[in-house]
Amino acid sequence: MNDLKGKVALITGAGQGVGKGIALALATEGVDVAVVGRTLAKLVSTCEALRARGVRASPYEVDVSDTASLPDLVDRVVTDFGRLDILVNNAYAGAYGPLLDMSDEDFRRGFESAPFAAFALMKACHPHLRGGGSIVNLVTSAMVRWDPTTYGAYAAAKSALRSLTRTVAVEWAPDGIRANSIAPHAMSPGLEGWTKARPEEAAAFVASIPMRRIGDPEADIGRAVVALVGPDLGYLTGATIPLDGGQAFFG
Repeated sequence: MNDLKGKVALITGAGQGVGKGIALALATEGVDVAVVGRTLAKLVSTCEALRARGVRASPYEVDVSDTASLPDLVDRVVTDFGRLDILVNNAYAGAYGPLLDMSDEDFRRGFESAPFAAFALMKACHPHLRGGGSIVNLVTSAMVRWDPTTYGAYAAAKSALRSLTRTVAVEWAPDGIRANSIAPHAMSPGLEGWTKARPEEAAAFVASIPMRRIGDPEADIGRAVVALVGPDLGYLTGATIPLDGGQAFFG
């Protein structure tokens, strides 16, 4: 029996990269998907790929940084699909670079698209997730990187999201809602562009991964999310799962 078939997931940043990989992996298990992101053409492409796997999929062109719009988004998804079982907060639109070169606006944008947006979405989804729903929030191994140079704003926003996830897991466990974080390495379009532009740095980066490869968005990250939201890991909540080939040490 497929325990996920017929369930509905809302995934942000699902037009490409890790978000799309997670959507495809869930679709393989029969999960219908609300595909959320900022670029409609990418969302439509993802929906076509999901429908080819036999599930329902609809695009929702939304900038999650506009947190006031997110309760309405959740209402639309529930109206369109009839239910909501899984929330994946993947979107991030913050900045990278040395802190002295970063504007207040750029620093703030990372918080608006990560912990602030996730907070608004989780609260809006709470009544629909009661009794067996699952939340997966994407964080980063940059939070524990020995040298966070140029990753400081990113790590700060994601550290806030990790802490928020842990609190949600504890406070909402009596409601039957689980919440976990994953910290993935995967070949997103941005990372792929970087590896092509700077092959020597990319080779050094891969060499620092014990498994000597960068993860695949669907096979390595998406399949892990399938396991995480399924019944076999139903007693796991409040955890941070590194999906990075053994590179990070969370301690």
